[in-house]
Amino acid sequence: MSAAAPAAPAAAGIDRRGRGPSRTVGPGRVVAFVVLVLMAVAWLLPFLWAVDTALKTEEDAASPDASWIPANGFTLDSFREVLAVGNVPIWAWNSLLTSVLITAITVAISALAAYAFARIDFKGRGWLYAVVIASIMVPGQVLIIPLYYEMLALRLVDTYWGLILPQVIAPAMVFILKKFFDQVPIELEDAARIDGAGRARIFWSVVLPLSRPILASVAIFVFIGAWNNFLWPFLVINDTALMTLPVGLQTVISAYGIVYSQVMAQAVLAALPLIVVFLLFQRQIIKGVATSGFGGT
Repeated sequence: MSAAAPAAPAAAGIDRRGRGPSRTVGPGRVVAFVVLVLMAVAWLLPFLWAVDTALKTEEDAASPDASWIPANGFTLDSFREVLAVGNVPIWAWNSLLTSVLITAITVAISALAAYAFARIDFKGRGWLYAVVIASIMVPGQVLIIPLYYEMLALRLVDTYWGLILPQVIAPAMVFILKKFFDQVPIELEDAARIDGAGRARIFWSVVLPLSRPILASVAIFVFIGAWNNFLWPFLVINDTALMTLPVGLQTVISAYGIVYSQVMAQAVLAALPLIVVFLLFQRQIIKGVATSGFGGT
C-alpha cells in the first residue's frame, strides 16, 4: 500500500511540483494554430496597408510601384490635411452622440421584446416572433426609400432623431436576447413572484442583473454598427454640422477629388475609435459571439 501511494498523483495527471495535467501539443492543434495565424495576418494586412498609405506622400501613394517603404519617407501630412479642412471634432461628437443614443434605445427595446417573447404567453406570439426572425433576412437597403419618405413626412430629415429612430429596431438583437432569456431559470422568477414582485419588478431586479454580460455584448455590437453606418446618415443628413464622422470625412475627400493618401487617412481616422472599443471590450465581444448563435453554438 505504501509503495503504491506515491504513484497516485501521477495517475491523476499531477506532476511532482503539484501542477495540473500537462497538455500534449498534437498535430491538430499545430495546424489549427497555423491556420488561425494565417487568417489573422490576412485580416491585418489590408489595415496595415491603409496605415502605410496614409503615412505616405501623395506622390508615393499614387505611384504604380507598390512598396511598403516610401521613397520620400513617412509623413503625417495626409492626416493634417484631413483634420484641417473638415469639422472632425463636431463630426466625432455627432457620431458619439447618435451611436450612444441608438445603442441605449435599441438595447431597451430589444430586451423588452425578447423578454416578452421568452416569458409572456400572449395571443399571436409565435406568428409575431416568426415575423421578427424573418425580418432578419430583409436587407436594410430595401427599406431606405420608404424610411426616407417617412422621415420626410415627419419633418425629421436633417435632424438627430431622423438619423437615430430608423436605426433602433434590431431583430437580430431580439433573437440573441431571447435565446439568453430562455436559459434563465424560471424558478428565480417564481421565487420573486411569491415574494410579491410583479412582472416589471422581476424583469428589472432579477432578469436584467443576470443578463449583464449579454446586454453588454449586444450594446457593443449595436454601437459598432451605428458608428460604421454610412448609407442612412449620408441620405438623411445634408447639414454639415449634423454629419457623422464617416459621412463628413467622405465629403471632404470627395470635394477635393481622389487623393489616395488622404482617403486612407480618412479610413484610419474613422476606424480608430472602433479599434479602441474592440481592444477595451474584446472579452465581451467574443463572449457575445459565442452566446449569440452566430458563432457556431
